[in-house]
Amino acid sequence: MLREGTCLMLTVTYLSLERMPAPIRLRELIRTIRTARTQAEEREMIQKECAAIRSSFREEDNTYRCRNVAKLLYMHMLGYPAHFGQLECLKLIASQKFTDKRIGYLGAMLLLDERQDVHLLMTNCIKNDLNHSTQYVQGLALCTLGCMGSSEMCRDLAGEVEKLLKTSNSYLRKKAALCAVHVIRKVPELMEMFLPATKNLLNEKNHGVLHTSVVLLTEMCERSPDMLTHFRKLVPQLVRILKNLIMSGYSPEHDVSGISDPFLQVRILRLLRILGRNDDDSSEAMNDILAQVATNTETSKNVGNAILYETVLTIMDIKSESGLRVLAINILGRFLLNNDKNIRYVALTSLLKTVQTDHNAVQRHRSTIVDCLKDLDVSIKRRAMELSFALVNGNNIRGMMKELLYFLDSCEPEFKADCASGIFLAAEKYAPSKRWHIDTIMRVLTTAGSYVRDDAVPNLIQLITNSNEMHEYTVQKLYKAILDDISQQPLVQVSSWCIGEYGDLLVSGQCEEEEPIQVTEDEVLDILESILISNMSSSVTRGFALTAIMKNSTRFSNTVNRIKKVVSIYGSSIDVELQQRAVEYNALFKKYDHMRPALLERMPVMEKSMTNGPTDVAQTNGEAEPGIIDTKPVPSAQLPTSQANDLLDLLGGNDIQLVIPTAPPQKQSSVGGELLDLLGDLNLGAPPAPVPQMPAPQLLLDGLSVQPLFNEISGIPPITAYNKNGLKIDFSFERSSTNASVTVITTQAYNSTDSEMTDYVFQAAVPKTFQLQLLSPSSNVLSPFNAGSVTQVIKVLNPQKQQLRMRIKLTYNHKGSAMQDLAEVSNFPPQSWQ
Repeated sequence: MLREGTCLMLTVTYLSLERMPAPIRLRELIRTIRTARTQAEEREMIQKECAAIRSSFREEDNTYRCRNVAKLLYMHMLGYPAHFGQLECLKLIASQKFTDKRIGYLGAMLLLDERQDVHLLMTNCIKNDLNHSTQYVQGLALCTLGCMGSSEMCRDLAGEVEKLLKTSNSYLRKKAALCAVHVIRKVPELMEMFLPATKNLLNEKNHGVLHTSVVLLTEMCERSPDMLTHFRKLVPQLVRILKNLIMSGYSPEHDVSGISDPFLQVRILRLLRILGRNDDDSSEAMNDILAQVATNTETSKNVGNAILYETVLTIMDIKSESGLRVLAINILGRFLLNNDKNIRYVALTSLLKTVQTDHNAVQRHRSTIVDCLKDLDVSIKRRAMELSFALVNGNNIRGMMKELLYFLDSCEPEFKADCASGIFLAAEKYAPSKRWHIDTIMRVLTTAGSYVRDDAVPNLIQLITNSNEMHEYTVQKLYKAILDDISQQPLVQVSSWCIGEYGDLLVSGQCEEEEPIQVTEDEVLDILESILISNMSSSVTRGFALTAIMKNSTRFSNTVNRIKKVVSIYGSSIDVELQQRAVEYNALFKKYDHMRPALLERMPVMEKSMTNGPTDVAQTNGEAEPGIIDTKPVPSAQLPTSQANDLLDLLGGNDIQLVIPTAPPQKQSSVGGELLDLLGDLNLGAPPAPVPQMPAPQLLLDGLSVQPLFNEISGIPPITAYNKNGLKIDFSFERSSTNASVTVITTQAYNSTDSEMTDYVFQAAVPKTFQLQLLSPSSNVLSPFNAGSVTQVIKVLNPQKQQLRMRIKLTYNHKGSAMQDLAEVSNFPPQSWQ
């Protein structure tokens, strides 16, 4: 009977083996997949193998489950779906065999995450394995929990992790430290649980435990100010460890390219940077060791450069000595000479962060920075361009402009707009003479062409208007420029405006600055008419040209009939703007000819709309200049031509949008009393009253409005109205000279983060007892690292002399995310509204 039973069992086993043959090994699968010649052939192999694996899972085959899950993980790495193996991973984790647990935990880390409830099923298995007698099983559980443990799992298992953090086994302590980092990130309130275990972590001789301990301390300091204060007493111990690393001899176990454990050195430098920030005592304790690292680290290998870079960041972030900061900047200067593009990019980015605080030290490397403008890498070019503009001052303006103009002439199209705007701004701030300023601007106009931004045109026209002694020279130079090329729209627009204003000076043949040219009235009209009929001219450019022709009707004496004919032709133009101008100009000729000379007289000098009090001193590129402040940063996007701004109901509940035109101050009374009461007495339940949209004023002659004059006034201190998430907005105040009840607020927004903020919109609202006018901003892009500011002017009429209150709404895009915030400003100084 026994023999018959044994035969029966062997027969059943043989039949089952015939029905389900042994699956191929992982190595054979990899070899087979690599033989596939096409994507379709590879997909077919994968699908066939996945079908066999599914059949094996349904058969509950424990013998080959480990092999099948391993193959699934390989397919997952190739990008094929492997989610159907999740439960099989849990079964392997519950197995008593170490090989099964190893593949099971690896599969759990790859196939499971906290968004899937399946992962909670292995909480008990991980808890058991954390208390296992074998350290390698405990290590697998720690790795899995530290990789994909959810907040629930971390709360349940934090106690076991804390116990392992105190064990004498260095293999488990380093894994427990990394697992504790993950627990703190998921459940920050558990941080104090690990505090007792951190007392002796830095006394460990094992470099792996030291490394993970420093990572744990760094995480705790970054997340808790209390922990930061507590761990500052460890600075001398960290300094001692770092000194031992750089002074120790050759150690084969930790040596990387001749440097002892660079990974641990970098981690310690990062922790020292956090501990020394805004703390004098800690910074003083680490100054000497930072100097030793900076001078003793080998720079021939990339490993040494990594340590030096972290050292530079630490020196710049703590309250270090001035000599140490100069040493750090010199290290970055040496990085600029490195052949590695990544190192040069890192050096330029770091110098751009420090140029405002250590301008003179960075200035010593100006020639190297300018050489980076010739680099083939576009990222290095952009950083070098931004840094070059940050280095421009009154002492080097001529040399720097020569280099930047050469760069503008040869750079790619994507750089031209930013470079042109930067040159305009630098020339405006540091121009040594009016003629040099105008020559530089015309060089940019002829070089950058249509890449010059639209906002540059009115700024340049304002500059030319204010340079009375240069009118003849300017109009002659611009006339010569458009004789050669009328395709560059900004150049043609500025030239048309100047010819319209100073056409009589052009034909007079007089110029003290250079040899005058002989031009007739008909030749001037010929070039203006060619602009009108050119297919390359935009609608705005044609408007400039038609207005220039009309204005010359009072400057030329022999061609008035020709001008009348040209104007009458465009009275039937399909371009509505051009047609309107022509019809109105025809009306001037026919009905109001006696008023024409007065209406078309030369534009008056256009003053700046913003000035600073005599007590203001701005630090601009290393030079203290009283009364001058940078209020027009390099714009990074085209500004809208509309002069209207939106005021929104910031309390919500009403979709009312109020448009306040930026009209001259004499028209300001027309918009009084129409602002929403956003600070009180607002009936949200009542339907909103219709608010009329006021059109922006039509400016027929040149598209520019005369800016009001404001007295410089001292004694009103500036305030910080908003400071959150890296965005800071400062308010400075002035009082109008024409109306004592009008307060002019100049807002300046700064971005201290490491990436730019785009689509920036600032909106403001005040109670209905006030009247508010919001002018256009200087840009809608905030450059990172406080490299520039966006300026905007607010005019507030306060006839009752009440305390000023304001609600602001901010919207912008940062790192791909749309940001929006509301805030109330109530800390206005009394001098601003009394």
